[in-house]
Amino acid sequence: MSATFFPDHTPDSAPPAARRTMEATARKRGGRLPSAVARMATSPETLDGFLRASATFESSTLDPLSREVVVMTMATRNECHVCVEMHTPRLRSLGASPELVAALRAPGDQPLPDERLEGVRRFTLAALESAGAVGDDRIREFLSLGYTARNALEVVLGIGAYTISTLANRMTGAPVEAVPA
Repeated sequence: MSATFFPDHTPDSAPPAARRTMEATARKRGGRLPSAVARMATSPETLDGFLRASATFESSTLDPLSREVVVMTMATRNECHVCVEMHTPRLRSLGASPELVAALRAPGDQPLPDERLEGVRRFTLAALESAGAVGDDRIREFLSLGYTARNALEVVLGIGAYTISTLANRMTGAPVEAVPA
């Protein structure tokens, strides 16, 4: 897994179909293009697919902190250190407690200090472990925490988006970079 196969493309070196997306990403990030994006640009379809799925997930009715729990659950489960580092500042900006951030960053099944957010983490893991066949009891448990059937499907959307990201980051060997605060 090296830059030999997946170089850090620039808009000039990337396949033509990725250039507009890369330029837009850099503009949104103050001129900074993360290596994860630069390497994913090797496949314009993968880059575009991830960014579209991620944007759709961000516009879902699942609240922002719950969305970040889905992302961090995927990141730690799939050992994507890039996503862990990129999403930690987002958690903090949403007012997540240091205990919650630490629990989400830790590998394994350390329970989250918030029952509702622990419920979304457990639901995410159950959906992954069962390939979506979570069962009525698990759905009822999720709904009892104030989530909706729509939110359950939005968890699936988040799993899809961050399966793309975590697997691509690991395959390309995208480095962990300093993330601006």
